[in-house]
Amino acid sequence: MNYALCFPGQGSQEIGMGLELYNTFHSAKDVFDEADDALSFKITGIIFDGQDEELKRTAVTQPALLTMGVAAVTVLEKEMGVTLSPTCGAGHSLGEYTALVSSKVLSFRDAVELVHKRGEWMQDAAPEGVGSMAAILGLGVSEIIKICESVAPNMECQAANFNSPGQTVISGVREFVEKAMAEALASGAKKAIPLNVSAPFHSRLMMPAALRLRKQFENYRWSDAAWPIVSNVSSAPVSLAQDIRKALFEQTYSPVFWADSVIRMAKDGVDAFLEFGPGGVLTGLNKRCLKGLTPKDGAAKFVTMFASTPKELEAMAEYITGNKNE
Repeated sequence: MNYALCFPGQGSQEIGMGLELYNTFHSAKDVFDEADDALSFKITGIIFDGQDEELKRTAVTQPALLTMGVAAVTVLEKEMGVTLSPTCGAGHSLGEYTALVSSKVLSFRDAVELVHKRGEWMQDAAPEGVGSMAAILGLGVSEIIKICESVAPNMECQAANFNSPGQTVISGVREFVEKAMAEALASGAKKAIPLNVSAPFHSRLMMPAALRLRKQFENYRWSDAAWPIVSNVSSAPVSLAQDIRKALFEQTYSPVFWADSVIRMAKDGVDAFLEFGPGGVLTGLNKRCLKGLTPKDGAAKFVTMFASTPKELEAMAEYITGNKNE
């Protein structure tokens, strides 16, 4: 069995996520407590008992999801005795940072502080109301790119997330995003859905945030990855610390090629995609990306699963340990 560890980005968060882990396992409590200690506010209070609007603030969402993902991996390893040896790891946008913690590139403490700053700087890069994002469903990628280029010749709107066949997210200046949505519907898109986000992520408007992040990278210790991380910007595995930092810088203002990343992992022999986080957002995308593909190692089908609760992690642990010799 060849498996990949997958970590979701913004949109997967929910109030109460991780609380059962926190109350059940000392190692999970330690992770959440360390997040509180590393940040200038008590993030556990927001995650466990806050309001949705508070958790949706990108400077909160990003460290919250990273903490959730790291806590789940920690429980799998320390409480359930699983020795992780994945073929690779990957994360969607913010999730790429969680993947880096899992592969020992960054310490958790450094990462939770870094993504909090990332969230603040991404919000600062585009004042609220200036930018927006929208999901375009049922229209080809090439057609969406042509539409963005037509309505926004200076890249005021661009394709930002290539999530799965039939689902592409656009991002940029609000008026240009709205024009692209209208044009997409006129061109045959099934739906054009505005996203409830606080900034136009993965667009050129994020360049100021990217530049601040690149400078901030110098304040942390980076190691080569224990296993390769499939980069959002290239859909290729990276392992060297210097290459990872370059990819993270570019990722801030560049599209996320998630569908290509999943297909690349499958072609490289991955037959199981294990997501750490609530809701299974990536698991749903992964299933659509894998449709029509056949596992390389002769497995009957691809496995896609997610876990964020003790019961779900127990099922994942049983799957990994029960298949490790196959």
